[in-house]
Amino acid sequence: MKETEKEARRWFLQAEDDLRFVNWIRKEGVFFDKGCFMSQQAGEKALKACLYATGKRRILGHSLFEMVEELSRTDEHFQTILNPAKRLDRFYIPTRYPNGLPGGSPFQVYTVQDLTEAYEDVKTVFQVSRTFLEKVGL
Repeated sequence: MKETEKEARRWFLQAEDDLRFVNWIRKEGVFFDKGCFMSQQAGEKALKACLYATGKRRILGHSLFEMVEELSRTDEHFQTILNPAKRLDRFYIPTRYPNGLPGGSPFQVYTVQDLTEAYEDVKTVFQVSRTFLEKVGL
């Protein structure tokens, strides 16, 4: 097995575990800021798995939007998740740091609606990622 295929599997397994955690947070109805951040993380890891599956050996950065743009050059289906990727990118910093917001702290600002929308977006990212990984034989 090629090393990049192994990495793709490892990253996607972690992404799936992160998604399960987001779902748990959603059902518990607490920690909306953390759930939004973990949605971004789950999406990032799923897309990194896809990049590894294309043969990439080193992947830097955290922008889902940029990863989707790169993956779109390999498979046009990734174009369908540009907007969910952009929305998830908004949760990378302000969900964790008070100075990422104009006022309040993340735990005070993020709502169940934010988490619900983040969860729907990350599920969409997962659908396209999973389909791609299956198509390339992973």
